[in-house]
Amino acid sequence: MPLPNDEKVVALANDLLQMFDQLFGLHPGFRAAHAKGLMLTGSFTPSARARSLTRAAHIQRDSTPVTVRFSNSTGLPQIPDNVGDANPRGLAIRFHLAEHVHTDIVSHSTNGFPTRDGYEFLDFLRAAAASGPDVPSPKPIEQFLGTHPAALAFVQAPKPFPASLARETYYAVTAFAFTNAEGHTRYGRYIITPGQGNEYLTPEQVAAIGENYHYDELAQRVASQPIRFHLRVQLAEPGDAVDDATLHWPESREVLDLGMLELTAVLPDSLAQQKQIIFDPIPRLDGIEPSADPLLELRAAIYLLSGRRRRSA
Repeated sequence: MPLPNDEKVVALANDLLQMFDQLFGLHPGFRAAHAKGLMLTGSFTPSARARSLTRAAHIQRDSTPVTVRFSNSTGLPQIPDNVGDANPRGLAIRFHLAEHVHTDIVSHSTNGFPTRDGYEFLDFLRAAAASGPDVPSPKPIEQFLGTHPAALAFVQAPKPFPASLARETYYAVTAFAFTNAEGHTRYGRYIITPGQGNEYLTPEQVAAIGENYHYDELAQRVASQPIRFHLRVQLAEPGDAVDDATLHWPESREVLDLGMLELTAVLPDSLAQQKQIIFDPIPRLDGIEPSADPLLELRAAIYLLSGRRRRSA
């Protein structure tokens, strides 16, 4: 996983990392964002229709081993599971294709992203950092949201507390180009839906749960039964924007079932493995290519820079 050749992208990635540090503090050995998490292992089995969309290696096999990481939002490793800032939750998936060969999906539980590109996102974080409780209104973040409707929509989107991280839906941020064996390409966005359906807690239930409720529940759940997710792709139609993560496609767009994720155990050395693994939002394999979304190269750079720092801690 190389750093982008574009020096501006790398500089912007470093600026964003510094903003995360300013917002959440330095926590050596942990991610700058989505710091609290748990890793599980399992397998992916493609559906009968998956090959009609892509010739990617993990779609051509009967099954592929996977490692997944569930996470809370923010760069706080000890953030309680029962506070609003823990949402949206994250789900990253690694498909192990061969020794040192893999492809990843990085997703979170709110559909979309607050800004079109990294420069807007940096402005968003700076506005948030400058808007403490003692700052009079209109605070910088209020001014930013007042002039950036996509960010306002993302912030205002419902972010309910899942009854379990295994009962939540997750969305990959950007679109990808899927190409099948015949060379036909369609753009799509991943949607990862729970096999048992969505279930959310009431405010009263949230107030009663413990600070590590979701991860304790996840470990207990997978110890008693496999956790299953459907890996799906919402397919774009001609005219749909495929390079802007702030824009939602109509719900009427076809959703193709790529296959089933089945998680069977917590990784025994989860904390150590979380420190080492660096997920990559760019697929980097034949059959699934990145779109022109400007967030992709930037996110890859941030994950790599943050990962190198984490490993050296």
